[in-house]
Amino acid sequence: MKKWLLGSVFAALAAPVALAQQGQVNVICSVQADWCNMIQTVFAKSTGIKVNMSLKGSGEALAQLIAERANPKTDVWFGGTGDPHLQAAESDLTIEYKSANLAQLHPWAQQQAKQSGYKTVGIYSGPLGFGYNTELIAKKKLDVPKSWADLLKPEYKGEIQVANPASSGTAYTMIATLVQLMGEDKAFEYLKGLHKNVSTYTRSGTGPIKAVARGETAVSISFVHDGPGEKQQGFPVATVTPSEGTGAEIGSMSIVKGARNLDNAKKFYEWALTASAQQFGAAAKQYQLPSNKNAVVDPNVPDFKKIKLIDYDYAKYGASAERKRLISRWEKDVNSLPK
Repeated sequence: MKKWLLGSVFAALAAPVALAQQGQVNVICSVQADWCNMIQTVFAKSTGIKVNMSLKGSGEALAQLIAERANPKTDVWFGGTGDPHLQAAESDLTIEYKSANLAQLHPWAQQQAKQSGYKTVGIYSGPLGFGYNTELIAKKKLDVPKSWADLLKPEYKGEIQVANPASSGTAYTMIATLVQLMGEDKAFEYLKGLHKNVSTYTRSGTGPIKAVARGETAVSISFVHDGPGEKQQGFPVATVTPSEGTGAEIGSMSIVKGARNLDNAKKFYEWALTASAQQFGAAAKQYQLPSNKNAVVDPNVPDFKKIKLIDYDYAKYGASAERKRLISRWEKDVNSLPK
């Protein structure tokens, strides 16, 4: 009898814990803070599921998943450039999950899912290009750069910022784009020439366009969807995409292998792919193209039909060995050079 009573007490004590676990999901969010906060609040209000959200860049997020492989504390990884998500899939850090919403997504988002063995999915896309400070360009009598070739002109010496590809998905997308556009050896010759004109390699991909906005540099190599938000805050920022062609990121989402709250992770994942959930990017002044074909597209989102896009090989350049090799070559052949 005593054992039965003790068992009942333990069962009663355990019950609230089980219920609490059913009511939460742990998310790493690799988009801008305002966007993360919106989806955290709205998903919790609409489902009753508490969202424990941590904000990390895509490189840091991948490092955390690797570190926690044996005992994952994360259920879902939302956003950030697709390359690290593909690496997580390749490294068996995420699980295969075919969303019921897949058919509603643009072909590029469905392709991202297929290439990863359905271990990640595209949630938005944004093209790579240049940001520039309209006032500084005029003051310094510089031409607006309209091509990759323009950035090598001597007048841009010390006037360009780009992120460091070792820490930034944006900058790695630039290297992979140039390699596909020019061939690897020519691309690295180009990057050596560009190096002479770069004043700073920032840690984050958004750092250069924020420096453009503040008037600290005339030109940035950035995702062009990062420009309109700066302009709306009153900064003299404009963007352009290079005439030779450019690449685009596919921001992605993955469910972590060993997720403690798997059912809620799947609910969050399905919700995040709906047209209504994808409106929160633009609401947070982030202007990537949503992956759901039925999502309302904000007028500030770059018009992909007017941009010359390369046929970016996400599977090849998202592979960890290729990424590591290209970044190592950049460190050795480019970053080691004097200015």
